[in-house]
This record gives sequence, structure tokens and C-alpha cells, in this order.
Amino acid sequence: MIRLGTAASGGLASVFAGLSLLLLAACAETQLAAHLASSTDGEEVRGRYKVGQPYEINGIWYVPQEDFHYEAVGIASWYGPGFHGRRTANGEIYDQNALTAAHTTLQLPTIARVTNLENGRSVVVRINDRGPFIGNRVIDVSRQSAELLGFRIAGTARVRVQVLTDESVQLAETYGRQVEPGPRASTGGIVAASAGAG
Repeated sequence: MIRLGTAASGGLASVFAGLSLLLLAACAETQLAAHLASSTDGEEVRGRYKVGQPYEINGIWYVPQEDFHYEAVGIASWYGPGFHGRRTANGEIYDQNALTAAHTTLQLPTIARVTNLENGRSVVVRINDRGPFIGNRVIDVSRQSAELLGFRIAGTARVRVQVLTDESVQLAETYGRQVEPGPRASTGGIVAASAGAG
């Protein structure tokens, strides 16, 4: 039997502690993806996996599609009090204090990293709703997400949105969806058209 001295065992403990922290950090996004329910006032609702049919809002047609490689740069906004406690597009309960977001065409739910390009702050959100439908905004985040990203008071910020492929595929599979992420999609899923166009 080998006995380690105090210094060696202390160093070994530090190595194990460091490895444990590294493993926890590496699993953080996967654990987020495994989080299956939003919670508002103790009510848990899992929602459903949804892509959806094309739809029109204010003369613009949106074509939802699976895109596990989505990445875009544009303007983000946030939504909160008027929607808090209501159902999201995939049937979850919207919680303005959770790290969630809305996107016009991505599969729901999906996991994405949103980075504020003005200050470098970044959060990982669960996209579980549809929107924004104002101008050319790329994402609508929850009040809490906007707070952490540093633009709640300003209302909007220039951001990069990146779907986390592995986490989003894993999440889709928890809903029974067999996913082959495939190549990067060629369009953003938005078709501009006037409401009266035929």
C-alpha cells in the first residue's frame, strides 16, 4: 500500500477538485439542454417539439424549419411583463425571469448562445417561442436574458445568435425526434411579401 505525504495528498486533492470543476463546466450546456420544463410560480409545463407551418405577420411570411447550424448577427430586443405566465408557441409557460428567447423560424425548443457584440457578454438561452416581429430583429430574449446581456434598459443590442448544435439535437431527441443535423441551411426562413401579394 502506498501512502502519500500531506503535500502530495493536498496536491492530488487540488487536481481532483480542478478536474471536477472542469467536468462540471463542460457539462453545463448539456445540463441546460436536458432541462425540459419552464417553471412559473411552481407550475411546470414541458411543452412540445415544434417546427410549425409557414405563417404571415404584418405582410411578411415566415417559414419555420429545422436548422441546427443557425448563426446570425443582428438586433436583439426583449419581452417580459405583458407575456409573463402565458403559453409560448411550443406550449411552455413563459417566464420573464428564465433564460429563454423567441425566434421567428427555428425549431422549438432549441438551445442557442446569444452574445452582445457591444459589450462581449454572452448567455445560453432556450428558444421556446415565436418572434420578434418588429423590423429586422433576429431574436427576442427574456427580461432576465436582456439583463444579463446588459441591454435591458436600452431595449435593443447588436448580437450574434448561434444554435448550439449538440445540445439542441440532444434536446430534440428527448421529445422523441430523430435528428440528423445535416448541412447548414441555405436560407433564414423569412420570405418578404405584401399581405395582398398573390
